[in-house]
Amino acid sequence: MAAYLCPPTVIHGEHTVKTSEIVAEVRGRHPDAAWAPRIDAIAAGTGIESRGWMLPLETAVAPGRGGALDAVGVETAQGALAAEGFAQQDVDRAIAALEALPVSQTIEERTAPAWEAVQSYGERAARGALQSAGLDVSDVDCLITSHSTTPALPGLDMSLANRLPLRPDAMLLPATQWACIAGTRSLALAADLVAADPDRVVLVVIAEALSTTYQPADDTLESLIVRLLFADTAVAAVVTGRQRRQSVLRLDASWHHTLPGTQDLHRLRTRADGTHFVMDRRGPRAVQETVTAMWDWLRTRYQDHPEAWHPDVLLAHPGGTRVLEYMEQTMPDSWPSGLLDHSRESYTTGNRGGAAVFDILRRAHDCGRRKPGDRAVLYAAAPGLTATALEGEWL
Repeated sequence: MAAYLCPPTVIHGEHTVKTSEIVAEVRGRHPDAAWAPRIDAIAAGTGIESRGWMLPLETAVAPGRGGALDAVGVETAQGALAAEGFAQQDVDRAIAALEALPVSQTIEERTAPAWEAVQSYGERAARGALQSAGLDVSDVDCLITSHSTTPALPGLDMSLANRLPLRPDAMLLPATQWACIAGTRSLALAADLVAADPDRVVLVVIAEALSTTYQPADDTLESLIVRLLFADTAVAAVVTGRQRRQSVLRLDASWHHTLPGTQDLHRLRTRADGTHFVMDRRGPRAVQETVTAMWDWLRTRYQDHPEAWHPDVLLAHPGGTRVLEYMEQTMPDSWPSGLLDHSRESYTTGNRGGAAVFDILRRAHDCGRRKPGDRAVLYAAAPGLTATALEGEWL
């Protein structure tokens, strides 16, 4: 396996949402929640002061356009009030008051504008990645896409095939349920594709509007954490089977790992008011198991010289800083410090889901400290629980 990655393009959500704004909105809506006295400490514990969303906070918290009563409800209420002897004027006044009550947005109201943004951001990222690679849209032989929180059929692959537009014979590979693993797993798949045909050009595009999981009515602690964590981002990169002048990283090997019986720890649940991200507090410990398995893979891969080898940079998206701390604690003592600096930096502006690893990679590229020959490990874990890692060399 030898695949070459050009610099990724990262498009952050253009609407800055401050943590203080989220705290104020949640506190005003749920003043009596059990966690309300601790909300400031919980927010500070995320280490996130602001994040970028594709749509403003006002869009996420706005009431639905419909009234509290549908046509059947109005007729039923009118009949019940009339049967109780209310005058028509009083009935009309009561119905008007009921219809004026705010209601939650429907799933269509939540998803439709976000889906439009995902397509637009995805196109911008795709064009930026092609420009960085010195390629044209007509050079693309395969498109891999991922977007998890804006379900659509046709999806982002077909949207970009028409928007860019791609050649009619370009292969489209949508992966809408990869979630947080989209960055590493798309690169692993792209590497397999170019290994079969070194002349193939693969474009990877991941666009995530994770802010659609912001559910104002939810009052659980887990829902509060979700509201504080997520950011919206679109990323894209080109993978080729032959090194180009613009290539920055060679991918040499990939690894996959799935933990059975963990599919309920993190999941999306669709309800009438949209998509809810549900987390189990056992999740981080389960993710740690995939980290241990990855260390075993690397140890086996370099068993002939375990003391001499170490990564020079570790681009990791395990879902949060708690697992990053575990990774640091379980690394060999001989490894250098600061391997996860770029990963930590990315988390300070939110969890980007499937777009995270590309954002971390871009930060590593832009810092100016990487040099040819540096060994890199890319890792991510996602709901399932499943994980994918890659190992390669900076060019």
